Amino acid sequence: MKILYIHGLDSKLSEEKKTILEKFGTVLAPDLDYYDDSNAIESILGKYEKEEINMVIGSSMGGFAAYYVSTVLEKPALLFNPALRKRSVEQTIPSVDINSYTLKYFVIGAQDDVVNPADTLNFISEIYSDFTDFHLHIRPQLAHGIPLNVFEEEVKNFFNKVLKE
Repeated sequence: MKILYIHGLDSKLSEEKKTILEKFGTVLAPDLDYYDDSNAIESILGKYEKEEINMVIGSSMGGFAAYYVSTVLEKPALLFNPALRKRSVEQTIPSVDINSYTLKYFVIGAQDDVVNPADTLNFISEIYSDFTDFHLHIRPQLAHGIPLNVFEEEVKNFFNKVLKE
């Protein structure tokens, strides 16, 4: 199984989180510069066009990119505090329609002061359709950063859900 992990704006995938993901498969984690590449989503799709990606995971700006990459690839996605409504760095948003029942598993921190949880919930409500397979986990004490224990718990929950279906 190949897992595509897309990091946030000023972050990278830590070794500890990579180790957690490697329990489930091979991890592909591109090093992205959102500041210099306003077409990061297209860059990711181009870089991995010959790979058979099974899952897409992203956090914050990476959650934004992961949402669209997973939609184009029609693959399940785990999205931590995705910056779907607003971003501090401009990115080109591809024109995509959700036309298959591909799981989108959102983990939203109610205490997030970087990505407004209400903006994320409004975005989700606006794109909801007959093809929506969205699962929301709103964590009351979670802020923007994802502690290792929360990351591990949510990754396990996501893979349990995906592997059941």
